[in-house]
Amino acid sequence: MKTVATPVDVYYKKRIPYTCRGQTFAFDVAHTLFSSYQIDEGTDLFLRTIAPCSPQTILDLGCGCGVIGIVLARWFPQARVILADRDLLAVRYARHNAALNQTPNVEVIGSVGFEHIPALPFDLIVSNIPAKIGDEAIEREFILDPLEHLHPGGDYWFVVVSGLNRLIPALGRRHNLRLKEVKKRAGHTVYHIHKVPA
Repeated sequence: MKTVATPVDVYYKKRIPYTCRGQTFAFDVAHTLFSSYQIDEGTDLFLRTIAPCSPQTILDLGCGCGVIGIVLARWFPQARVILADRDLLAVRYARHNAALNQTPNVEVIGSVGFEHIPALPFDLIVSNIPAKIGDEAIEREFILDPLEHLHPGGDYWFVVVSGLNRLIPALGRRHNLRLKEVKKRAGHTVYHIHKVPA
């Protein structure tokens, strides 16, 4: 891993080392961003669970400092990987972390939902869904909208805190989704939705 200077902004907190599936990463984090002490347990469970098939286009929705999208970008260097977050500080740190981890196939975009995300059909969409944005926002921006932007035959993998297990299966039934609970560990659950070609 090449040496990349730590950010010089006033928000910088520390650099977190991370190893997953035999590869080593490092992520600089800011005081006010999600999970600024360690790699979030839900993110770690997600990355040790997900089993995608060689995607060419990947979207990390609500990317935070970029952990999930950057790890996937390293695993799939041939893919175009877009990271998006509504928080511009997260966007700043995700861009920095993409350089730090030598993932030139990453693009980072500031976007509320899909407002500024390129109109691509994605092969793979991933998210660590934020728990505190409200049920309606989760349903629209983190369940239904991602499926509309998924390529037929594509996959949506996401992780939620256990408190959302009251909501996610109900949304699956309401919208007739091919929703599968893949892995559960204390505090978090990983789900998978496959978009069947029409």
